[in-house]
Amino acid sequence: MADPEVIQDGCFHDWSWNENDRSHEIVLSGQNLDHVKFHPSWSVGTAAVRGTKALPRACRSYWEISLQQPFYGTSIMFGVGTKRARLHVDSFVNLLGEDSESMGLSHKGLLWHEGTSREYSRPFLDRKSALISILFDGLRGTLTYYKDGESMGVAFWGLDQISADLYPMVASTAAKIEMRLVKTRRSFISLQDRCGSPCGRYVGIGSAEQMFAHTVCSSRVC
Repeated sequence: MADPEVIQDGCFHDWSWNENDRSHEIVLSGQNLDHVKFHPSWSVGTAAVRGTKALPRACRSYWEISLQQPFYGTSIMFGVGTKRARLHVDSFVNLLGEDSESMGLSHKGLLWHEGTSREYSRPFLDRKSALISILFDGLRGTLTYYKDGESMGVAFWGLDQISADLYPMVASTAAKIEMRLVKTRRSFISLQDRCGSPCGRYVGIGSAEQMFAHTVCSSRVC
């Protein structure tokens, strides 16, 4: 299946993981804090981290997260949440989606929101590595997941009815799990945005950032 059009016709979305908005059981590293390590010694609970910027509602946002190790444990999750979503709990839980403040997909193929789950995909338990991608459509209010480039379908609807800002989030109960944010893109909002954005800047797997334009983005969403 082809990538979402935001990949071909969009621009780099400048955000990463927030050093000041994370569980104390998370270590961030990398030049742009794009590398997350959960429970570096051992795990006695569930840890999460939020992105540095809220997802814009006037366009579509897309990001990819790479894991190069087996999935295991109670819950490894990918999703979105508000500023009120919890970042740590001293028990093993599905943290993203435990209430109305967040929603997420666990590695067991379950979607969680408001404390309830439903089946969405086959579990990732047999995977030694995976590329998990998320497409947030701020205009339609939907969240779609991709695994290794293949769409798994729309997972959540009605996000446009949530008034609070939503942020990318990841969470894990498993110790020493590492994730890397390898691509962050968004669609253009307007012609002015297209003309003023550093759309040549692109982050790809195993590649350095490349700047083909040196203009500063004129849009408030960057």
